[in-house]
Amino acid sequence: MTERLESREKVTGEARYAFEYPVGDVAYAAAVQASIGRGEVRSIDTEAVLRLPGVLAVLSCESAPRLDGDPEGELALFQSRKVSYRGQFIAAVVGETFETAREAARLVQVEYAPEAPDVRLRYEHPGRYKPDKVNPVFPADTEQRDPQDAFGNSAVRVDVTYTTPAEHNNPMEPHTTLADWSEDGTLTLYDSTQGASSVQSTIAKVFGLDRTQVRVVAPHVGGGFGSKGIPKPNVVLAAMAARAVGRPVKFAVPRQQMFATTGYRTPTIQHIKLGADTDGRLNAVLHDVVEQTSTLQEFAEPTATPTRVMYQAPHRRTSHRLVRLDVPTPSWMRAPGETPGMYALESAMDELAIATGIDPIELRIRNDTDHDPDSGLPFSSRNLVACLREGADRFGWAGRDPSPGTRWEGRKRIGMGVAASTYPAYMSPNEATARAEPDGTFTVRIAAADIGTGARTALALIAAETLKADLGDVTVEIGDSSFPKATVAGGSSGTASWGTAVVRACEALRGKLNTAVPGGHGASSHRTGNGAVPPEGIEASADTTAEIKERDAYARHAFGAQFAEVEVDADTGEVRVRRMLGVFAAGRIINPTTARSQFIGGMTMGIGMALLEESVMDEEFGDFLNRDLAQYHVPVCADVRDVEAAWVEESDPHLNPMGSKGIGEIGIVGAAAAIGNAVHHATGIRVRDLPITPAKLLLDL
Repeated sequence: MTERLESREKVTGEARYAFEYPVGDVAYAAAVQASIGRGEVRSIDTEAVLRLPGVLAVLSCESAPRLDGDPEGELALFQSRKVSYRGQFIAAVVGETFETAREAARLVQVEYAPEAPDVRLRYEHPGRYKPDKVNPVFPADTEQRDPQDAFGNSAVRVDVTYTTPAEHNNPMEPHTTLADWSEDGTLTLYDSTQGASSVQSTIAKVFGLDRTQVRVVAPHVGGGFGSKGIPKPNVVLAAMAARAVGRPVKFAVPRQQMFATTGYRTPTIQHIKLGADTDGRLNAVLHDVVEQTSTLQEFAEPTATPTRVMYQAPHRRTSHRLVRLDVPTPSWMRAPGETPGMYALESAMDELAIATGIDPIELRIRNDTDHDPDSGLPFSSRNLVACLREGADRFGWAGRDPSPGTRWEGRKRIGMGVAASTYPAYMSPNEATARAEPDGTFTVRIAAADIGTGARTALALIAAETLKADLGDVTVEIGDSSFPKATVAGGSSGTASWGTAVVRACEALRGKLNTAVPGGHGASSHRTGNGAVPPEGIEASADTTAEIKERDAYARHAFGAQFAEVEVDADTGEVRVRRMLGVFAAGRIINPTTARSQFIGGMTMGIGMALLEESVMDEEFGDFLNRDLAQYHVPVCADVRDVEAAWVEESDPHLNPMGSKGIGEIGIVGAAAAIGNAVHHATGIRVRDLPITPAKLLLDL
């Protein structure tokens, strides 16, 4: 049990975030958003704005410089008069103060040539098409044998459609950039990002710079949930503004503007067919998905991909279709694909359990498999059954009456539900350095990001273990693109990917120390003083590119089981989650303290998905109606009465040197389905379109 190494800095305010760096002579930017859903900018009147005291510049399609890298999509800021969605950044004002910039932005006059926007996602949209791939590199469609015929011939059939709404990432720290150009043309960005190396390479291309001319600093990040995984327009805006006025510029996206410019989870329409025999064994699984992307650039949520790995069935089909709409570009949001996809699959499995009269846990166990049904590869480890059984014992599942709507407490209906979880154990190439200092301590550097997950602490534990050193003697420096290149904090891959590079760098350092320190036996002897380290220290580095390429023999996934107990007010339709339990199989848990927080955080986010979160699109104006946390509701303490996480011991030698799988995202996968299944058990009402609100229950209650 290890507390976060940076906890004191965070609670005392010493930890600096992007907006807080003390750069002198700083100016402030404020963005102007398009007030039409589609069309063109005819003209922008800035004459009155430029006369205001303290206004330094106005940037727009009429005045902004051309970006040397000729970027596309959301990063092609002010490079065209085209308006692709309502809320798009079409201009920016730079002022001496934040207040000046914001007031001046409000006064910018824009004349448009508007067109009617198309923003409604529907299953039979005429613009529906098949993407080449779904994020990141999965085929859009898969098919094995004859799923349609097999479904028609199945003794028990479930044929249902589920929908999930658009949902917005709302990290505590908004998307923020402080840009500072040096006289030699180099650019420093203090940025709220999940990947300093990614921002460095992308922004260098946008501005036609060499990668070494851009430095990105982000040692502390106040949350991201995927929305900060790739650079968003705020980074380009700040850098462009700073170059235009010749001084550092800060730009923090206001909460209301984040709903249009920093990404969101696409709404989905999911048609699922499950065919089984009377014993509940699956014969056919069909999962067809329609979702939206923007006209600016394509993003394809991999919604049906978890269905490819979950349960055995000889006849299978998954498909993804996109519709290009006049909306902002969707992006990553915690467990993209798995979260909406497993909501539909695990809800359908609950419906199949009811149709066959089989306990929902037993149904899942009967359809378990030791190999990936899609690829045929064996799983490196798969302890889904252990999670289901452990969770059932802990949650008191055996005392559950299987009949829906039978348990009452006063005017409250009580129900219990279960759902399975899965998430891939991704791993990417990374670089790291490890240094032995003359004072007997060690310094490890990698451009990783800690977005609140405890990554800094986990990497320090990994380094200390490899070096055979005390944790207090190891310093891990992260969040700076001048450090060895690292992948983004995303896909639950951080600890596995960065940790492997750290292990290899520390192993290489121990090898050097064995040679450099007479009579030494690695880091321990160095630390106790058997020998001398030169004043410049001894450093070793590692690059895991070659190692990562040799990972094709197994299918690697984490698994879990989510349990929920809910109460539904028979008079108001209000749903409260009384308690939740998640039991996970995620390899070796590096730090139980922060791991538990990650699991519980994901499950809490799943409560929001099930009952509260929904970004509502106005079809006439082409904009999200709820654009702040007063109207876009997320769970608060009163909504989370009793949430607990546990894990089963899992040893998997086919993962990485630590034996770990990712844990940041699997906690949300399955959570919404478990709650929805519990609501059905409590009421007998099946809500197939999230979120589950009182209005959707009251008519049938």
